[in-house]
Amino acid sequence: MKNGQAKIDYNEFVKEDRVHGSMYTDSDVYQEELDKIFHRGWVYVGHASEIPNPGDFRVTTIGTQSVIMVRDESGQVQLLMNRCTHRANAVCQVERGNTKIFRCAYHGWTYRNNGDLQGVTYHDRYGEWFRKEDFGLRKVPRMGMHRGFIFGSLSPVGITLDEHLGQPVKEQLDLFVDLSPEGELDVTAGTHKYGYRANWKFQVENSMDGYHPNFVHQTFFTNIQHRTGAKLTNLFASGSTSLTRDLGNGHVMLDYRPYNREHGRRMQELLPTRPGGQAYLDAMIARHGAARAEEILTAGGTHLFIFPNLVLIGVHLRVIRPVTVDQTEVFLYPALLKGVPAEVNASRLRGHESFYGPAGGGATDDLEMFERNQIGLSARVDPWLVLARGFRQERPDVDGTVVGQITDELTQRSIWRQWKKVMSQDGDTAARRGKPRQLAATAVGRG
Repeated sequence: MKNGQAKIDYNEFVKEDRVHGSMYTDSDVYQEELDKIFHRGWVYVGHASEIPNPGDFRVTTIGTQSVIMVRDESGQVQLLMNRCTHRANAVCQVERGNTKIFRCAYHGWTYRNNGDLQGVTYHDRYGEWFRKEDFGLRKVPRMGMHRGFIFGSLSPVGITLDEHLGQPVKEQLDLFVDLSPEGELDVTAGTHKYGYRANWKFQVENSMDGYHPNFVHQTFFTNIQHRTGAKLTNLFASGSTSLTRDLGNGHVMLDYRPYNREHGRRMQELLPTRPGGQAYLDAMIARHGAARAEEILTAGGTHLFIFPNLVLIGVHLRVIRPVTVDQTEVFLYPALLKGVPAEVNASRLRGHESFYGPAGGGATDDLEMFERNQIGLSARVDPWLVLARGFRQERPDVDGTVVGQITDELTQRSIWRQWKKVMSQDGDTAARRGKPRQLAATAVGRG
């Protein structure tokens, strides 16, 4: 797949229980992912609490396109393309800050923080045809928000954000946010950044993989057991009652609630003995009532992937940014809970750092696996990756979602099903590339 001239038939490369290795290495596939997944669909951009005051902004990307997330003077969140409408210079060079205007350094055009063009240098050399209202910073065509999570779409048409998320995802977001007695997150604690030399989808798949922790993170789990007595390996064993869950539209989760119901009572009983624990428990019951508070605390947040680039794990929001076909950046944003004692948020941060920080005991293990995956893909005698664990053992749950055992690869299969659906849609990219291509997948694989 090197000439980029023909449409790719993804049915040949993504089967129900396996995927062809070229889907992680082919540069044409990567470019089509940017076009169809990141530049047309809904993509997570940031959290409203990151820009609490008028003028607060943060520069980010949708796919590979630079975007400014900013709160304007009226308090409204705006998603502006980071591109001067004169000669296309980026108008913002720093990652975050506060400003009333964005000024293009090239020829001095200035824009208000709602995107309106404020000033044009030497305006007299433009004719009467020139109207400032026609040259504001371009806005991301569609923006949507749920519980402070901001999403953008570079396509002016398509399904709504509500349709994209669906009720099961919104319920998981509620569980994550409602750990705050005020029902609000504070995502200003800082950003933990890392990168790796492998395809972006390895981070996606691994984030929802309940099969690998007991092996990749064995040292971390052993240390926890020595220090606390807690045997976390039980959570990810084949006899665990925890689940993998398909929420639809490529959104999936690891669901620990059945396991927590069996083993979490002791943790809740210990909560009042922890610093700030009794005050936190009282505040949760006061806001939600005892039954809902117990439900929220039993869930303990969520372990959720929202297609294509947002993961919620433990206390953090994880954003995955493809850079090239074999280069990926990842951003972790620890989320503090509004309305809790300071000790509770401090405990959340220390817990996050113990696994994900630069000196943490877990995240680097995963990065090593991703790069070994990329090396392994260079061996192409049998180019298929097998995702058959628990295949055809899935079952529907009462809420309409589909579940498997925690070590099953249900989550990976669900992500790839949505990926193939989106990548197989007709569109400009497909039209530019002409007739469908038939590649050698069936000749070298199991068809």
